[in-house]
Amino acid sequence: MSTLYQHFRPEERGFIDQVVEWKEQVENQYAQKRTDFLDPREQHILLSIIGTEGSVRVAFFPETGERKRALIYPDYYEPSEEDYGICLYEIHYPAKFVTIEHRQILGTLMSLGLKREKFGDIPTEGERYQLVAADEISGYLEMELQQIGKAKVSLEKRQVAELFITDEKWSENTTTVSSLRLDVILSAIQGVSRQKAQALIKASLVKVNWRATESTSFEVEEGDVISTRGFGRSKLLTIDGKTKRDKWRITFGVLK
Repeated sequence: MSTLYQHFRPEERGFIDQVVEWKEQVENQYAQKRTDFLDPREQHILLSIIGTEGSVRVAFFPETGERKRALIYPDYYEPSEEDYGICLYEIHYPAKFVTIEHRQILGTLMSLGLKREKFGDIPTEGERYQLVAADEISGYLEMELQQIGKAKVSLEKRQVAELFITDEKWSENTTTVSSLRLDVILSAIQGVSRQKAQALIKASLVKVNWRATESTSFEVEEGDVISTRGFGRSKLLTIDGKTKRDKWRITFGVLK
């Protein structure tokens, strides 16, 4: 296990242990295991540990979007869409009279006592919103989700094939930084002072890979996604080596 841990961050050990346990469960019981919704970093860890060649395989659903459920299964098994236990809703509300926002929908779901891992993306297309959720909470959702902000809402079940596809576009830039610390990277990407970057981090306004961190010295790695409240989302695409002046040359993307 210690050799496995070294490929990931110390704070990810709990999830790594969980993945290993799932894998062993599938191997020993010859039965598939369905997970809750996983963010992209968790998907990456799961796929890294399970691999693509052994007697245990993993697949994710929905195919598009960010948060997905995983199915871990014996290599002879053929997964079907039903195995993932996903339902898709369209959220109906009087759009002519009120507006709702993604953060309001998320906040309302959490206020109903639902765990974040029980629902996936909340894609939007114009004024229309959808909600991807776990089958096991569908009855509760349909009964309890009646209002978001000032808007009365109702849920209509849709086929997963009707899921809105959100096309993320990243604008790429290159720069040099003195270190790979989070405050330094954030300062460079957002064009703010290092003091401002540190204040944002300490105020829990910054997430790395969907996890809030208040550590200004957190070391950012290739592929890390940084979300900053009020500034949007960015990603460290590549670390391109050092300059003659011993600075790191990096390529980063900012979500348009």
